[in-house]
Amino acid sequence: MTAVKTVKPRTPRAKKAEATHRLRIKVRAYEHAVLDRSVKQIIDTAARYNATVIGPVPLPIDIKKYTVNRAAFIDKDSREQFEMRIHKRMIDIVNPEGKVIEALTNIDLPSGVSIDVKMM
Repeated sequence: MTAVKTVKPRTPRAKKAEATHRLRIKVRAYEHAVLDRSVKQIIDTAARYNATVIGPVPLPIDIKKYTVNRAAFIDKDSREQFEMRIHKRMIDIVNPEGKVIEALTNIDLPSGVSIDVKMM
């Protein structure tokens, strides 16, 4: 006796009805208060056009430490340490319309705040 193997016919999987686009905004600054004000300004601008906003999501703080000798050539044990903290936030805007993108490009943010925008 041999076993008979039955094979089911393949059915194509249902595709997503609508592709979701996301506008991912990463905001960076050295001061967290300035960063939070900028993020609030971005969210208010997106909410004005009834866009769906996810976030702000706080990302880990980048800490860069620098050690410097206090004296030029003697007393090597005497050193100073400095650090820079870079605070980051991430905001996602789901299915943005043209008006939302235009309003976000015209937004005026304070100096010291850098922004990265990606369409996903």
